[in-house]
Amino acid sequence: MYRFIFLGLTLVLVFLLASVSPPVLLAQHHDPAPQPSHQHSTATAVPQWDGSPEGKAYSEFNHHMAGVFVLLIGLSELRGALGVAMLAWSRFLLPVAMLGAGGFLMIWSDHDAWPIGSLSFAQTFFSDDFETVQHKLYAILLLEVGSIEFLRRMGRIKHMAWGIPLPLFALIGGMMLFLHSHGMHPSAHKIAFHHSVMGTMAILAGVCKITAGYKSPGVGSDGAGRSAWAFAWSVLVLLIGVELLVYTE
Repeated sequence: MYRFIFLGLTLVLVFLLASVSPPVLLAQHHDPAPQPSHQHSTATAVPQWDGSPEGKAYSEFNHHMAGVFVLLIGLSELRGALGVAMLAWSRFLLPVAMLGAGGFLMIWSDHDAWPIGSLSFAQTFFSDDFETVQHKLYAILLLEVGSIEFLRRMGRIKHMAWGIPLPLFALIGGMMLFLHSHGMHPSAHKIAFHHSVMGTMAILAGVCKITAGYKSPGVGSDGAGRSAWAFAWSVLVLLIGVELLVYTE
């Protein structure tokens, strides 16, 4: 029965992935006229990216893509939690999805940031724009933890201590979401609510993952092993993915 549950969720993910539209198409549903910034000069008002139709479409698309990656991670962990013997290759979905999400964020997290924007590397990583810096920190953490998990699931690193970075990332990432502010955005309160929900679930997921490792120290490096705590971890990750897929501004 478990294999049918896993396959069903995979089909749902494929359907959701097909429904994600590029930011250019999303922007076409809005009035392209830019909104003026709250900061005015003596000449003309500077267009504000946050809250503009293009800015909202870009941000929503990025969150939806992140949701696809997180759902892949959740499906990978659900297979292990349910003890599904088939599709053993799916244990690599987690590291591949983390590496993909990290690469995506590193490049496309912000339209004006390095490497695709006008800001240099130093201006991006050492600026006072905490929102941009936080996006890049998420990218670095995803790439690092994804690499560790890939090596674990390949059997290259076997010490149980290497299993700590994954739940630790969930805890740190969840707490960072409570500090992720869009102060100048017209929908700042709505965005803060989305992030608070995801942050809470991420912290709970990290606690479940740590508890699963403590209760079942014999679980393999690929994450396989039936456990109520491991199941809770995978479900919470899937819920975060769904939250990201329905994210709107």
